Amino acid sequence: MTARTIADRKAEVWARLQTVTDPELDEPVTDLEFVTRADVDAQNRVHIEFRLPTYWCAANFSFLMADDMRTAVKQLPWVNAVSVTLGEHMYADKINAGLAQGLSFQETFGVEADGDLDELRRTFLVKAFQRRQAALLAYLIADGFAPEVLVGLTLGELAALPFDEAGDRLLARYLERRPVVAAVTEPLAFLDADGDPLQSETLPTYVRALRRVDVNAEFNSALCRGLLHARFDTETPFTPRRAGQAAEPPELSV
Repeated sequence: MTARTIADRKAEVWARLQTVTDPELDEPVTDLEFVTRADVDAQNRVHIEFRLPTYWCAANFSFLMADDMRTAVKQLPWVNAVSVTLGEHMYADKINAGLAQGLSFQETFGVEADGDLDELRRTFLVKAFQRRQAALLAYLIADGFAPEVLVGLTLGELAALPFDEAGDRLLARYLERRPVVAAVTEPLAFLDADGDPLQSETLPTYVRALRRVDVNAEFNSALCRGLLHARFDTETPFTPRRAGQAAEPPELSV
């Protein structure tokens, strides 16, 4: 395998990892700088390493992200195997052993497992759907669309609206999560988490309630980024010293 082929395949791996999100923050693990390594060897085996903002991040969240990374990368047709390793975490040894053996979260943690991973995944997918829907609805309301128009929009009518770049992004993100609660044959563009139509008279209140949840998520996102940067110092460039070169003494404040 040529160096160019390996480089191209590494780029494909990173593109697949871009589709994996932190379940609570609904942001790509790559954008959050959780992934520190994604290599491809000559046997088309992929090796991924990641870290999290704190040593005590929940075991189920940690395992969920690792499992989603493995599943996403395995979809590449040329991949023969995927290894995912979590570093510097209180459950790293147990999680990494379970991942290496291809075990589920329940099999890895046994009686310590807190709930079903598929249920947890769906819970956060629904929350992501609600946040993305609220962002799109708020954008449309600010653009002058009346509640009675929005609740009656079909999926085709929504897709045909003349969006700017920001609106296009909100629409794409919403449509990505809409199948979590709506059948592909459902014509209405906007439904609640139970799959029921929204009501025009309560739409502003509905959007405000979901936007408050979104604000909390944005705060958690900023907190996680700050903790990650503080823990791993992701911003200060590393300049290696030459052999025999003494470290410069720190400046003293007076």
